[in-house]
Amino acid sequence: MEARMKSRANADVMTAIQHLHKAIHAGGVDQRLLGLVHLRASQINGCSPCVFAATATAKKHGETDERLHNVVAWRETPFFTEAERAALALTEAATRIQDGAPGVTDEIWDAAAAHFDDEQLSALTLEIALTNFFNRINRTIREQAGKSW
Repeated sequence: MEARMKSRANADVMTAIQHLHKAIHAGGVDQRLLGLVHLRASQINGCSPCVFAATATAKKHGETDERLHNVVAWRETPFFTEAERAALALTEAATRIQDGAPGVTDEIWDAAAAHFDDEQLSALTLEIALTNFFNRINRTIREQAGKSW
């Protein structure tokens, strides 16, 4: 399967994305947790380039293979903190909108809010949304893992 787009995105698009990333990273959420959120949303959406990139980036930030291999089954493993579990539950609820899931319930939001302040919740929400954005672009243009980044 060949990627559908050969040219680079225009400068305005790249600038907008850079500003979104800057806002996310200014939110005070640990870089490793943002990577886990990106990985989990990308796994749900079946976005191979984002799974590939999230794993590579997470390893550069010191994430372990054990945790990376178990993000997909985070509920059944002892490898994640309660805060990480709350962020992963938020990620799944916000991402699984197409399959009739209830979305982000009050219980899920309250669990996340127990671990993160408003600025951090904004950063997590934006990370989840931006990941879903990238996942959909990559699925649309048939980007393959490891091809361009």
